[in-house]
Amino acid sequence: MWTDSLGNAATLEDESSLAALNDFVEGFIASEARAVNILAAAERDPSPIVQACSAAVHMFAESRDASANAKPFLDRALAGESRCTPRERRFIHAVKAWVEGDIPRAIALHDEQAREFPRDLASLKLGHYHLFNVGDSPGMLRMASAAAPASGDVPYLHGMLAFAHEQCHQLDEAEVAARRAISMRRKEPWAHHALAHVMLTQGRIDEGHAFMQDVSETWTGLNSFMVTHNWWHQALFALELERHDEVLALYDQQVWGVAKDYSQDQINAVSLLARLELAGADVGDRWQDVAGYLAGRLDDHALPFLDMQYLYGLARAKRPEADTLMRNIEAHAANAPDHATPAWQQVCVPASRGLLAHARGDYQRAADELGQALPRLAEIGGSHAQRDLFVRVHRDAVARAQRANR
Repeated sequence: MWTDSLGNAATLEDESSLAALNDFVEGFIASEARAVNILAAAERDPSPIVQACSAAVHMFAESRDASANAKPFLDRALAGESRCTPRERRFIHAVKAWVEGDIPRAIALHDEQAREFPRDLASLKLGHYHLFNVGDSPGMLRMASAAAPASGDVPYLHGMLAFAHEQCHQLDEAEVAARRAISMRRKEPWAHHALAHVMLTQGRIDEGHAFMQDVSETWTGLNSFMVTHNWWHQALFALELERHDEVLALYDQQVWGVAKDYSQDQINAVSLLARLELAGADVGDRWQDVAGYLAGRLDDHALPFLDMQYLYGLARAKRPEADTLMRNIEAHAANAPDHATPAWQQVCVPASRGLLAHARGDYQRAADELGQALPRLAEIGGSHAQRDLFVRVHRDAVARAQRANR
């Protein structure tokens, strides 16, 4: 029996896998690319916890193939669970629930883990991922707070607390937690991200721009989502400062191009291009490049929040696949699991119709459809800053429809 770098007991058959397990645990909570090193260990070590972590890595692809790619690893983990610790078994079953699409079950298991094994911060981070995607920010705060007394020595715990506080509109508490994390470890990109949210919300635009520029030198070795998303936040500050040339440069050099086939990089690109156009900037032919990758997302339906942005990107590029995706969204919503039905049917479908209408110049329909979805927009997940795109599109649609009706 070994222990991981946070002191959690780990059942391994190959001692050399401990380094890879620590890469997953530390890399995941630190948003570092080394988390994927667990995949190489899984090829030689059948240890259930190694296999379960590898299944989780595959699920983060957020693609139609993710569950199928994760299942062989999950099956191996389940086959050996009898020799695992209770903590490992719960983690395995939380990943199983994710693979099977039972997100409420996954959240419940991560919640239990945070209370019983509060130093399993990889489980906590995964629980936050699910809670974020269903719009349950109080749940994020509850889960992180449960782990805080036992994990207060870990800077990444404070980063998770900071973002949870921010999503609950507790901006002062969020800033305190973020700055505590950064004081413990300057290279804490999730805390940088949380503080950027606070500063943007409070209108501290110059300060936020300067802060993100200052800490950007630490954004090395990160996964593509974290590095591109933090630069995306820097671009939002520049956009508020009306520095359109700077935003375009950030888009070309930092936001788009790190991992063009990854879902989160794609929505960063869609969101930033859309905001630029709404601000009156000319984005040239950039939509075409993004749309070439979005065209492969027509039947993913991993999350409604993602599908909505894939759709808008395809429509802005005038790609016929936008119509196919719209039909697919409607069909998927009609058969969504019970826990996800409201988000898909009552939020994603009307919002998607509104986004498609806006991209094609039907502003009255865009205003009507998006207006129907906006009061419940949190149910599709995403952060306040990310969902603000849909609010801006709606505002633009209303203004254009009013001008047309004069």
